[in-house]
Amino acid sequence: MKRSAINASYRAALACFTRHHWHLPPNAKWDITDFGLGDFENHGLTLINLATEPEYCEKLMYARKGQVTPKHKHALKKEDIICRVGELTLELWSAAIHVATDIEELEVPINGELTKIIAGKAFVLPAGSRITLNPGLWHAFYPSSEECIIGEVSTANDDANDNFFTDPNIGRFPDIEEDEAPLIRILPDFQQSP
Repeated sequence: MKRSAINASYRAALACFTRHHWHLPPNAKWDITDFGLGDFENHGLTLINLATEPEYCEKLMYARKGQVTPKHKHALKKEDIICRVGELTLELWSAAIHVATDIEELEVPINGELTKIIAGKAFVLPAGSRITLNPGLWHAFYPSSEECIIGEVSTANDDANDNFFTDPNIGRFPDIEEDEAPLIRILPDFQQSP
């Protein structure tokens, strides 16, 4: 991923947060990724780690229409995904491989109430709504609005070891091509520091 794309996403996310009065903590830990696919416009997500504690985690995310967070699951992490601004589309599956002719009904908590969802069928969370995802539930999400602010509150977070994608080409963090000076440091920058 080019540093210029990271800088552009940082500026776009910051502008959106500012427009919607989301105040960020000092020294926010930014995480901007193309999931190692080299196609940020179609597979990208901008995240900020607001709290990373042994018991819980909180993140704020930003995505534009067309940016998909690919199908993945967590073995340990339980999370609430909250649409804060815009509309967020999700797709859920109980297994990594799902045949389109199979009709599987899942029951998941949306706004605290068990709701029946058809596996693999897209559904929209409007602003203010949240869904609870238990460990092992496969999910993908993307904005159906032009842009979206997404919240996440979860149990302990381990981005390096607890993200399992169906596509073997996907990596959680991008390789960075330094084509301009960084405006911010993102998680891979901290991992590469001496």
